[in-house]
Amino acid sequence: MNVENLLSPYLQLADAVIVTDKDHVVVTVNDAYEQITGYKKDFIVGRRAGVIKSHLTPEQTYASMKKALSEKKPWSGVFVNRKKSGELWHSSITITPILIEDELFFVGIFRELEQLDSGAYVPQEQIEETKKSILEVLAISCEIQDPSIEDHLINVRKLTEKLIYAHNSYHNLNLSEEYMRNVAYSSILHDIGKAGIPEGILYKPGPLTKYERLIMETHPLIGFDILKKITSKLKDNFLRQSYKVAENIILFHHEKWNGTGYPKNLKGAEIPLEARIVAVVDVFEALTSRRPYKVAWPIEKALNFLVEHQNTHFDPDVVASFLTIKHF
Repeated sequence: MNVENLLSPYLQLADAVIVTDKDHVVVTVNDAYEQITGYKKDFIVGRRAGVIKSHLTPEQTYASMKKALSEKKPWSGVFVNRKKSGELWHSSITITPILIEDELFFVGIFRELEQLDSGAYVPQEQIEETKKSILEVLAISCEIQDPSIEDHLINVRKLTEKLIYAHNSYHNLNLSEEYMRNVAYSSILHDIGKAGIPEGILYKPGPLTKYERLIMETHPLIGFDILKKITSKLKDNFLRQSYKVAENIILFHHEKWNGTGYPKNLKGAEIPLEARIVAVVDVFEALTSRRPYKVAWPIEKALNFLVEHQNTHFDPDVVASFLTIKHF
């Protein structure tokens, strides 16, 4: 069967066209697909249709598509894929099942959303920047009683971004770009619960009493409650994934590798990775920053502290990754 001849009317369309067999293996693409994506037909044909996925398309979109196609029904939706150049490619796609000589094929026709008039479509980069700004404003507004806190929060976010990427690379974890960005963005919220702690305890220059320590250790739970109240008002998925990561960071960044942390006494890998990452960053940034009640430690002394407390306070693998960062 000469599939290209039989599908010729579809392949002549100006929009990108991809055709797969019943198992969603690519059998052909048109010239527009090659031009837009940068991938040649020889590379694409024979591969699964998801070869250019960016992992930024919501999972529910794929679930909806798979359900419709399994029932041999047409499906339409929006995908965020990635071109060969690395650029994101946002497209509206319609996939139609067709029978040719009793053999099932799926014809996908993509309409590139970047080509729409300005204002009709918001690029992913703009969405990401908006997401970051919303989380930053939320964090700073919750800790407004400390005028120096903004620098600390921004520093934590920048260093968390360096560490999550370093950790992914150093240990070959294959973490998704979306997850790593969410960890970086959400780290700025780690201490929002301190908004509910009395200032006399929060900024006490000396050691806390046992009673004061117990009050201080409620701030992860307070922060979790603050975030829950905010997210309960949202009706869409715009920040849902970020907020789930943020919940784990807020709740668990004071847990310790040996199980002696708070509020849940989690141990080892029971602690979500994002919280283990921020635990290292938060302590390092606090140690190396000057505050009204303490002097800044030299970087080398702070790094030695992390090494001394790996396997007890910190995940040793995360500390190892932190030590690979060249510029703090």
